[in-house]
Amino acid sequence: MTRFFALVLPCLLLAGCFSQAPAPTVDRNSSPQSRASVAAQPSGPGYYTVKKGDTLYRIALENGQDYRDVATWNNITNPAAIKEGEVLRVIPPAAPGAVANTGAVVASPVVAGAVVESRSLDQPAASAPLASAPLATAASSGAKREPRVGKEPYSDEAYARLNKLGVAEAPKTAEPRTESKPEAASTAPTGPDDVPWLWPSSAKLVGTFSEAGNKGYDFAGKAGDPVLAAGDGKVVYAGAGLRGYGELVIVKHNGTFLSAYAHNRKILVKEGQQVSRGQKIAEMGNTDADSVKLHFEIRKQGKPVDPAQYLPKR
Repeated sequence: MTRFFALVLPCLLLAGCFSQAPAPTVDRNSSPQSRASVAAQPSGPGYYTVKKGDTLYRIALENGQDYRDVATWNNITNPAAIKEGEVLRVIPPAAPGAVANTGAVVASPVVAGAVVESRSLDQPAASAPLASAPLATAASSGAKREPRVGKEPYSDEAYARLNKLGVAEAPKTAEPRTESKPEAASTAPTGPDDVPWLWPSSAKLVGTFSEAGNKGYDFAGKAGDPVLAAGDGKVVYAGAGLRGYGELVIVKHNGTFLSAYAHNRKILVKEGQQVSRGQKIAEMGNTDADSVKLHFEIRKQGKPVDPAQYLPKR
């Protein structure tokens, strides 16, 4: 009997081991740490989500940027390769090494060098600090100076002589010197209101700005009429890549202002070229339009504004 149990017991224990539930496994790929390592897509101010029908040229125009800069910021080699739903940076990235202003109070070290005046209690305090370098050096070294008046014993003759000469004036202390500093040159950037605007065409104005409709001015003229740069700047676009504008020139005047010149017959400038106010940059035409005209826009930070606010009166 004992031999029977000795043979059966190990079998029962072995069967129990096989009947236990398998140990739980951990999916390391779905751990919180690995999920947190996946960076979320950027969003908010400074970023734009590509919509159906968008082009890089239009996105850049709507945000007041050069399309080549937008391509560089987003590592885009082919401007036509952007996809719907893609998030693009439309403002310059922060400069390397720049530190954000957190508003923290910075403690400045105390600069040593103040002179402590040593005098007796019955001696009056000096009314003003001495500013001349020799006097300050003498005071800081603790050197004592005797008054320059001669000493003599008291007598009636000396008293009478002093009264005749008058009371001796106390030595004058040197007044603090004020150094005149040259006026600092203005470092403020040229603002949009400082742009000397010029009318881009002498042709008849046939369409004005409206918030809900026309984004600028329309000029009716003849094919080949000159189209002038409304201000100094750099050509950031020249071509026909924006639907509805035809042959288009875009000039960037500063960090705030762009101007656009659409429906040209011929473009006379190239991208990256600097142009001057009043320079002929194109010839009027009717590309992507039903008649010969110039469509002109002023854009402030990428948004169309009424040119009447900036152009001089005719």
